[in-house]
Amino acid sequence: MSTCGRGIILVSYYWTAEYRKNSRGLTGGELGASPASIQEAPMFRSKSNNSVSVTPLWCLVCVCVLCGCGENSTAEVVESPTDLPALAAVNGAVTPVSAADPTPTDDNAATADRSLTRFSIEPKLGDLDAMVDRRVIRVLTVYGPGRYFLENGPKGVVQEYADKLQKVVNEAYKTGLLTVQVAVIPVARDQLFPALIAGYGDIVIAGTTITEDRQTQIDFTIPVSKPLKEILVTGPSAPPIASLADLSGKTIHLRLSSSYAESVTLLSDALAAEGKPGIRIEAIDEALEDEDLIEMVDAGLLPWAVVDSYKPQMWREVFTQITVRDDLVLREGGRLAWAMRQNSPKLADFLNRFLKDNREGTLFGNIIRNRYVRDFNWAENAIGAEELSRYRSLSSLFQKYGTDYGMDPTLLAAQGFQESRLDQSVRSHVGAVGVMQLLPSTAGDKNVSIPNIDEVEPNIEAGAKYMAFLKTRYFSGPELDDRNGSLLALAAYNAGPGRIRRLRKEAEERGYDPNLWFDNVEIIVAEQIGRETVQYVANIFKYYLTYRWINTADAERAAARRASGVEATP
Repeated sequence: MSTCGRGIILVSYYWTAEYRKNSRGLTGGELGASPASIQEAPMFRSKSNNSVSVTPLWCLVCVCVLCGCGENSTAEVVESPTDLPALAAVNGAVTPVSAADPTPTDDNAATADRSLTRFSIEPKLGDLDAMVDRRVIRVLTVYGPGRYFLENGPKGVVQEYADKLQKVVNEAYKTGLLTVQVAVIPVARDQLFPALIAGYGDIVIAGTTITEDRQTQIDFTIPVSKPLKEILVTGPSAPPIASLADLSGKTIHLRLSSSYAESVTLLSDALAAEGKPGIRIEAIDEALEDEDLIEMVDAGLLPWAVVDSYKPQMWREVFTQITVRDDLVLREGGRLAWAMRQNSPKLADFLNRFLKDNREGTLFGNIIRNRYVRDFNWAENAIGAEELSRYRSLSSLFQKYGTDYGMDPTLLAAQGFQESRLDQSVRSHVGAVGVMQLLPSTAGDKNVSIPNIDEVEPNIEAGAKYMAFLKTRYFSGPELDDRNGSLLALAAYNAGPGRIRRLRKEAEERGYDPNLWFDNVEIIVAEQIGRETVQYVANIFKYYLTYRWINTADAERAAARRASGVEATP
C-alpha cells in the first residue's frame, strides 16, 4: 500500500430499520461476503404486541470530514471508467413516526438505493422530533485519515462531533437509559446528497462547501469553517502555468460530485465567453479522495489537481514533488457547513445553536481541529490502523473455525475485537486469555475441550466452539431466528447462559418478546444486569457490520486506485 493508501478505519454508527421476520441471520455468513445479506437489527422500542417499531442499529464505519463536495459539472465531461442550556427549549412533545411517512421514489432515492440497500439501510424522513422518537440521528460522511481512524477505539473529527451532539441531544430531550444515538454512516461522495434527500441519513458532515447549486436541493447549517480557497496544485508532469487562463483547452480530472467541478465549470464558461477554448473535465472515480489526487500529481500521473488550500499543507511531509499554487485561486471565500434535508426547521434550529457553541473558533471546535488537523501526524497515519492489520491477518482463522462450527466468521471477528482488540497477548485480571478472552477452565470444559489457548489459533477455535455450544444448547429452536440466537449467545458469553435464560423468561412475563434481543430482552438485561452486557452485544454488532463495510469499501477503494495508477495491480 502506498503512503496515501489509508487503511479503512473503524467508527461507530447507528441506522434505523424496520424488523422483517423473514430476515436472514448472522449464522452461516462468509467473511468478506457482500453486505447485501445483512438485515436490519431492530432495537424495538415497543413491546411485541405493537405492529411497527423503528429504532437504532449499532454499526461501525469509516469517515472523513474536511473534504469538499459538490454537484455534477456542466462543462464538457468525459465519463471515465457547548454548554447548551437554551436547547432544553427544544424538548417539546415527541411525535412518533407515522406509518404514513413517505418512502422516497424519486431519482435521489434510486441513486441512493444502488449503494445503500446492500447494507440494509432503510430510508426514513422527518424532522428532529421523528429522529428522537426513532432514537437515532444518522450522519452521512466519507472516510479518510485524520478525520476518522481507529486507535484504541474510534477517533477523528466526525466521531468527536457525533459524540458531542449525542450528549447534547440526550440532555435536551431527557431520554434516560434508552438514549438517542448519533449514527455515522459512510457512503461514497457522490451518494452524500442523494442519500440525504432520499432519507438514508439526516445530516451530512463531510466538509461540504455551501454553493448556490446545492442550496436549491438541501439546506445548510451556519458555516463551520473560516473562508476557504480552492487552488491548483501542480506536479512534475505539469507544463508551465502562469495564470488560470493558461488552463484553456487543458484537461482537469475531478470527482463530479465535488464543488471543484462547479468551480472549474464557471472558469471554463468564462474562458469560452472570451472566445477561448474551455476546460475539459474528465471524471474520476468517486472512491478517490483529494489525498489520492494529490498523490497522483506528486507521482506525475496527473499534471495538476484542484483542492482546498489547507489540504496540501496536511501532506507536505509526504508529497514533496507538488507545487502549491496559492496564486491560482478558483474559488475564494467558500465556507464549509453541515447539510440537512429541506423543510427540517427543528433540526436546523437545534444544529445551528449546537454549532454556535462548538464549531471552529469555539473552545471545543479549536481543540478538535488542532487535535486532528494541525497536530495530526498525517505521514504516520497514512498506512492504516494497527487494529485493521490484525483483523486482516486473523481473518482466515475466523473463516475456518466459523465455518467449522456453524458461526458467522465476521461475527466472531467482531467479538474478538470487542474482547481484546484482536490482540492475543491480552490477559485479564481474572485470567481470561487471548483474542477471545477465554478462561482456561472454559476452554477445558468437556463441551469445548480445546487445549493451548495461549496460542492464537486454538484460542479462536475455542471461542468459536464455545459460541456454537451456547447458541445450540440454549438459544436455538423454531421460535428463534439465527440473528437473535446469535445475539442472545453473545449476551450469554458475557453474562452467563443461566442468567440470560432467566431474563428471557422475565421479559416474556412482562410482555416483551423473549425471542428478540434489541429493545425486548435487552431492556430487561439493562435493568437487571446493567449497561455492560447491553453495551457488549451492541458493540459487537456494530463491529460486525463495520467489518462487512471494510471488506467491500476496501476492495472498491483499491480497485479505483489501481485503475488510476496510484497502486500496482497485485
